[in-house]
Parts: sequence; C-alpha cells; structure tokens
Amino acid sequence: MVGRLDTGIDVLDRKLDGGLPPGCIVAYTAEPASQSELLLYELTAARGTLYLTTERSDDAVRHAIEASPSSVGSPTVRHVSSNTPLEEATRLIGALPDGANLIIDTMDVLERCDTDEYVTFLNDLKAKMLETGSIAVLHCLKGDTVPTNRSRTFHAVDAVFDLRTEIAGTELENHLTIPKFRGGSQPTDAIKLELTEEVAIDTSRDIA
Repeated sequence: MVGRLDTGIDVLDRKLDGGLPPGCIVAYTAEPASQSELLLYELTAARGTLYLTTERSDDAVRHAIEASPSSVGSPTVRHVSSNTPLEEATRLIGALPDGANLIIDTMDVLERCDTDEYVTFLNDLKAKMLETGSIAVLHCLKGDTVPTNRSRTFHAVDAVFDLRTEIAGTELENHLTIPKFRGGSQPTDAIKLELTEEVAIDTSRDIA
C-alpha cells in the first residue's frame, strides 16, 4: 500500500499490506522468557532507530544487537534511568528525526507512573509520531503482575502484536497474532514464526 513504511521483516510486511502507516504506534506483547527481542532488533535494519531501554543497560542492549544473527541496523541506544522516566523518555523522543523507528523496551517502568501523566505521555508520543512520520514499537511484557496503566497502552496504540510461545510435542512454537490494527485490513490468522537466526515464517510442520 502506498505510503506505508516497511518493517524490514518480510512476513510482517506481507500481512500488513506493505508495512505500517507513518505515525503508527504498536504495542508488542510477549512473555519475558521468549525471544521477543529478536523481532525488535531486526526492526532496526529498516531505518534509523532510537532504542530506549528502561531495564537493561544501554551497553547490554548494544551488545545483544551486535551479536544478533539476524540482519540489524545501528540504532541509537539510550537508557532511561532517572526518577522521572516519563520526562526523560519525552526529552529523548523529542529529538527523533523524520521517518524513524522508535523502540521502547520495556514499557513496564513507564506504565507504573501516575495515570494522568502517563496518558499525557501517550498523547504526546502519538503527536510526535504523526509529526515525524515515524513508527513506534512498545515492548510490553506479560507477567503475573500487570502494570497499572497497561490498559491505557492498549487503548492508545494503533496496533497490538501478540507473540505466544508454546511447546508442541518436543518443539517450541512461536505464533504472532494481530488482535488490533487501525491501519487497514486486520490479519485474522496467526503467523507461525521462527525466532532463531532471523524472524521468518516457520514452515517445518506445514503440508505442501
């Protein structure tokens, strides 16, 4: 589709009619024990990326990206570490250039902030994405304790990508579903992914 920005991950771009609309914000949900970061790292190959890490150090993230076996870019990595994470994240996002990627990994720290301040942050984030024609991917970990403002995240974003990792027999299987997509036709089927050396369709059990 004309005007879409490709993610750099072929299987996703095909399902999304060429990619994501400029200004789009995605909530990417996954289990902490999955290899969900591999998809984040591969997104950096598509275009210039600002990678905000809220839990791991910036050095740890840089090392993981450089060691990734998949195709990656050279993102600008910054650690959000202050006692006012929403303010620091807003300041860093303020310098985002046009047509860039923004990755926030993970959202949990921000989602535990004051609700009114967090809603303002989400509205400002959307305005910045539209202003710059960029794409934001918010990494939202699943867990026993859900951050207070997770529902606000899901309501505000334009799309939700949900990664599920399950054991099938003796193998791990990863399925990506897209339960929410405001940017056009919503894919209704689960995408079986191979999260090893790169993000690709897993055809190991498909019948030709």
